[in-house]
Amino acid sequence: MDTQAQHSERDRSPEPDAGSGEGSRFSRTRARLASVLSWRRVLAGAVLATVALLLFSSYVVQPFLIPSRSMEPTLQVGDRVLVNKVAYRFGAEPQRGDVVVFDGTGSFVREDLDANPLTGLVRGAAASLGLVEPADTDFVKRVVGVGGDRVVCCDAEGRLAVNGTVVDEPYLYPGDTASRAPFDIVVSAGTLWMMGDHRSRSSDSRDRLGSPGGGMVPVERVTGRVDWLGWPPARVGPLAGTGAFGDVRAPGAAHG
Repeated sequence: MDTQAQHSERDRSPEPDAGSGEGSRFSRTRARLASVLSWRRVLAGAVLATVALLLFSSYVVQPFLIPSRSMEPTLQVGDRVLVNKVAYRFGAEPQRGDVVVFDGTGSFVREDLDANPLTGLVRGAAASLGLVEPADTDFVKRVVGVGGDRVVCCDAEGRLAVNGTVVDEPYLYPGDTASRAPFDIVVSAGTLWMMGDHRSRSSDSRDRLGSPGGGMVPVERVTGRVDWLGWPPARVGPLAGTGAFGDVRAPGAAHG
């Protein structure tokens, strides 16, 4: 038996890989690169999703956070509603009874020429996602009169009349009348007369009667119609419509 050969076989061990150090460094570098690329993909995906959501919010449906009690009981503080921005885009116009979001610049509030455009842009983006309260120029109210309507308030029972037809408003806050302050106005063509459902807590068209425009909101300032409640979960669903104005005659037929 050749013992020398056996010892020689036992003593053999793999030759060290001259490139093993470089291979390990390459593997670590590749892992780090893959991790960076993975985070970049996640970040890019998040940016694209945000941009898509902003575009959808800008042109189709926009979340809107209810900041005040002016539309109780229909809408409550903290509700997030979904505003249908295509409701009036193809020739349709707001109708009596619609709950709408609108820009009150020039009608409910004066135009602020000193506003910081960058701050406004950031806040507008956050508000369009329903993350913060809307800008001070954004309002949510109910359309009570459209162009040509004569709106008069109030009769002996505290109700208003539109074009001579008395309107019972079932959506009013319990205990409220149509208005504590009497008024008799004719809505200008192309504008809307807006009122909140919680009349005793709502600052609306009635409060701007003596200002330029008389509190009437141009139709083109309407952002969209409130069609759905998106939050809280117990109230999620379509916003109930109203038949309160179903018997109101067209303006031209009111006195003929």
